Amino acid sequence: MAEISAKLVKELRDKTGAGMLDCKKALAESDGDIEKAVEWLRKRGITKAEKALSKTTAEGLVGSYIHTGGRVGVLVEVNCQTDFVARNESFQQLVRDVAMQIAASPNVEYVKVADIPEDVIAKEKEIEAGKDDLSNKPEAVRAKIVEGRIEKRLKELSLLDQSYIKDQSITVEEHIKNVIANLGENIQVRRFVRFVMGEGIEKEETDFAAEVAAQTGAKEEPKAEAQKEEPKAEAQKEEPKAEPKAAPKAEVKEEKKKKKK
Repeated sequence: MAEISAKLVKELRDKTGAGMLDCKKALAESDGDIEKAVEWLRKRGITKAEKALSKTTAEGLVGSYIHTGGRVGVLVEVNCQTDFVARNESFQQLVRDVAMQIAASPNVEYVKVADIPEDVIAKEKEIEAGKDDLSNKPEAVRAKIVEGRIEKRLKELSLLDQSYIKDQSITVEEHIKNVIANLGENIQVRRFVRFVMGEGIEKEETDFAAEVAAQTGAKEEPKAEAQKEEPKAEAQKEEPKAEPKAAPKAEVKEEKKKKKK
């Protein structure tokens, strides 16, 4: 039998919220494998989180999160059993973290897979079954592939199935269960809404090139006038030609002065 250290017992206790003796027994029954120990506890309904999940939640908080820049915002309602826990800093931090998680999860539309309507699931199945890469597959294989893809797709839509943004090794659901184990009360994410700036608004399409051309055309008239002035510029360039002719005259006058002297 594997040695059951106090550290391993504490790790299991932190993960499940179960009592020390129960954790030690679970690890002993699972030969020190912590994941099997969790399953052992869950099968017996020993973990605090599992026990608490059946309790009614009518208190809690409505939390919010506005992402930097103000282009994404979230409102979320998280429930607990008592007002006392609702005022607890750990619970309030959980609400803030869940709101941030939703803001960071653009594909999430439902709290959990069980909340996804049947017509949405049917539509997803129809889309997956109609994909070209499955057309040559045998019926049994195609059905299995579609089932796997649908399961993955539904988890993408579910908040609780997302990897927790502050600890990618666990899901949001597992994080909430850890908080339940610590606080000793059932906690449920009831609903949320995610706002994205401009979402659902049909923007007026503009022909940028045509707009630029129109503006450029309005300024072309002055350019045309400038072109007409080019001959004047050429005439000005001809002035230096007159200077060589003037030079000899000046020299003649100078010569005349010298002669008078």
